Amino acid sequence: MVDITHKTNTLREATAQAVVKVSSLDTINAILNHTVPKGDVFAMSKAVGLLGVKNTPLILADCHPIPIEFTGIEYEINGLEIQVKCTIKTIYKTGVEVEAMHGASVVALNMYDMLKPIDKGIEIHSIKLLSKKGGKSDFKKNFEQVSAVVIVCSDTISEGKGEDKAGKAIIEKLKEYGIGNCVYHIIPDDFDNIQKLVNEYTKQEKDLIVFTGGTGVSPRDNTPDAVLPLLDKTLDGVMETARAYGQERMPYAMLSRGVAGVKDKSIILTLPGSTNGAKESLAAIFPPILHILGVLKGERH
Repeated sequence: MVDITHKTNTLREATAQAVVKVSSLDTINAILNHTVPKGDVFAMSKAVGLLGVKNTPLILADCHPIPIEFTGIEYEINGLEIQVKCTIKTIYKTGVEVEAMHGASVVALNMYDMLKPIDKGIEIHSIKLLSKKGGKSDFKKNFEQVSAVVIVCSDTISEGKGEDKAGKAIIEKLKEYGIGNCVYHIIPDDFDNIQKLVNEYTKQEKDLIVFTGGTGVSPRDNTPDAVLPLLDKTLDGVMETARAYGQERMPYAMLSRGVAGVKDKSIILTLPGSTNGAKESLAAIFPPILHILGVLKGERH
């Protein structure tokens, strides 16, 4: 199966349909009057659809087992056609469109099985996804115009005694979101220099300023301490989200003192210096954090 361990839980919803077409109004009347020999078609097909939804990963090999937190099955009669709608909701890492389509198709198939003794001309068609939402597909803005600065804070790397991996990983991660306009610095863990760069790049109205390193508790870990006094507003929830995401993967994530906030029209982040820590932090907060850029420019929520 596809690896989804890097994804975050969000509310996922999908609605799919299937259309059952009968050959006679007599069949429709038999359904509505509960005279079909095999029983209540709508009620029994709904029950079968619920079982189908729950068992989707047992039928389709690449589907992840997920918690189904709501299933709604509706019927609408239009002439000789019965439209089946199946809506699924969950709070999880991956979408539910296949579960919704499977549910709709299983309902339709059960209706076919119950009705074929009285109608030999039944057809099933138009099995398709009607809508889906949740996850990163909800964030469809073009971020190519976003300007970013990535600053690596490390005495060792700045002295040429080590190789930067975290900063480069951040740049690659930003490219995945279409942010290719990146300035890149490697500096010592120096309080004054950190503050100088914050002031310099906020004056240049850079959209995103990302520090990596210096978020621990050693004597030279100064990044959050230097950045915090300069922020106009802190975004405590951003780093709480990043630490919670990281904590599920590495028990030391709780030790990061990273802060986030805005100054003028710039978002400022201070991420861990470890490569995985930096990548996981971005995975936890991107792309929703970029919503702030529009708000800073006067757009409504």
